[in-house]
Order: sequence, then C-alpha cells, then structure tokens
Amino acid sequence: MNNSPYLRQATSVQSVMLRVLFALLPGIAAYVWFFGAAIVLQIVLASLTALAAEALVLHLRGKPLAIFLTDGSALVTAWLIALSFPPLAPWWLVVLATMIAIIVAKHLYGGLGQNPFNPAMVAFALMIVAYPQFMSRWPGTDAIDFATQWQIIFGLHANQALDALTMATPLDALRTALHSTNATTVTVASALAHNPAIGLMAGRGWEWIAAGHLIGGLWLVQQRIITWHLPTAFLATLFLLAGLASTINPSEFAGPLFHLFGGGAMLAAFFIVTDPVSAATTPYGKLIFAAGVALLTWIIRSFGAYPDGIAFAVLLMNIAVPLIDMATQPRVFGHKKNGSNHHG
Repeated sequence: MNNSPYLRQATSVQSVMLRVLFALLPGIAAYVWFFGAAIVLQIVLASLTALAAEALVLHLRGKPLAIFLTDGSALVTAWLIALSFPPLAPWWLVVLATMIAIIVAKHLYGGLGQNPFNPAMVAFALMIVAYPQFMSRWPGTDAIDFATQWQIIFGLHANQALDALTMATPLDALRTALHSTNATTVTVASALAHNPAIGLMAGRGWEWIAAGHLIGGLWLVQQRIITWHLPTAFLATLFLLAGLASTINPSEFAGPLFHLFGGGAMLAAFFIVTDPVSAATTPYGKLIFAAGVALLTWIIRSFGAYPDGIAFAVLLMNIAVPLIDMATQPRVFGHKKNGSNHHG
C-alpha cells in the first residue's frame, strides 16, 4: 500500500499477552540454567493461583469465565510475580501474593484495564514489607538439586540449613556492605571483589537472566507490542544516573552496568514499566513516567532500606500517571494547543 490511510488490524488481548509470555522465555531459560528448576515450580504455583482467583472473582461478578480466563492477562501477572520473587520463597508466599494481585490490585478496581497500579508490583511491595525474611531466599552460587529446592519451597527442609543454601543478591550484598558499621573502610570495588556472587558485570547468572529479558523485550518492540519510549527512557535514565554518580564518587556508587544487569532492571524495563494499563499512554508521558521510575529506583537502591526499589518506584509513578497524561496530551490535528481552531 503506497497511499494513506494506513490501517493495521486490531490485535487481541490474548495475542498480546501470549507474545509477552513468549518473550519471557529466554530469561526463564537462563534462570533454570544457572539456578535450577525452582523458578518453574514458582511459575506453575503462581499461574494456577492466578487462574483460580480470576475464575472466583469473575464468577462473583457475574462475568463470562471463558473470555477473561483465556485472555492471558492473569498469567502475565502470575509470571511477573514469580520472576520478581526469590525462587526459594515458601509456596504460600507466592500464592498469597498472586491472590492479592488478582483479587485486590486488579479486580477491586474493576478488572483488566481499570487498575491504576501494577498488580505484580503491588504484590511485591506488600510481601517485602510484611515478610522480608522470606523475600531474601535467593539461591547461592552453588547449584542446588531440584529435590532440595522443592523441600525448601514447601517447608520440608531444615531451616537451620537454609543459610548455607541461600545468599543475598549482589544489590543487597552491596547495600549491606556499604551501610555496615565499618562502612568507612568499604568501597564498592572491595564489596564486589569479595562477593562470590559477582560475575562479569553484575551478579553471576543474573546478568545472563537480564540478557534474556533484554532479548525478549527487544522482540516485543520489534513486534510492536510495546513502543521504544518506556524501556529506552528507563534504561537510559538509570544508566546516566548511575554513570554520573559512579564517576563523581566511585567508592560509594556502583557503575551503570551493575545497575542495568543486576536486580530486576531489564525485567522492569520491558515487562513491568510497559504495563499498558497503569503506565502513561502519551508519547511524552511515557518518557516522563519511565524516567521517573528510573530516578526513584536509583535513589532507593543508593540511599534506601531496600536493595531494589523498582516496585516502590513503579507504584509511586503510577500515582502520577493521570497528571502526566493530562499534561502531555498531543495537540489535536487542526487545532492550536489551547484548543482553538487553527486556520493558518
């Protein structure tokens, strides 16, 4: 077609959600390769819980089950929860978080398309505040067989042996080292040098998981499921802030690659910040929203009490979305910005 209008066929919610799930597979594959199949078990638990909770609420609301249960939106929320939580977290924590995300953060606001807050991030924020000890069960650098992982998840493993099997993430280890009682003698370089979990750029294994999410995210951009605005603004802002801070004071602030490939930055950039319901929708608004999430993430990571502040940053910027969208509405074609007719 060489002449306008250029019309594209409408894409169904199910098609979009299935492609998002497909894009998460490279990161999941890296997760399994480095840390075992516990993450698959958590994904299954979260998925079954999400579908059951969705069916229950839809039944109570008198909505058709088949249409909404098969649109894939509940599964996307479930997978994001599982990928955000420690793979060795107790089973009931993931189940409880998923129920809160679906029932409270999604359906109490009216269901898909009505929720002002990202459901997966609501669940994460609530659980890390309520159960911080369980939200720190990250796998160590030594491989754990699936039978042991199963026992840990379902509470069949001796609690006193967990410390030998779990460890802090690189972000958490760095924050703890820099805020310890002898922090005056600790630098970023020394804290990372003595951490066995550190790989080439960030956490050993975690940097490859982040690369998997990057590959899947770029595919979503190529498929036009998401636009470039949100991930680019998030990653660029986080890179610039971390680069500037580490240049000014390299002993106290980690470099940009550590921030991008450590923690959940890549998952957030392409799969969380890009939530079409709770994020900004205008082109300029997307840039402002994502840059704000990155700014708050860096501040919380660098000065806050939590190692990775993505969930809190997303929720805080969700509050600002109506104002951002209202202030960044593009000019209506044929009209000036003040709304009067344009005859020039």
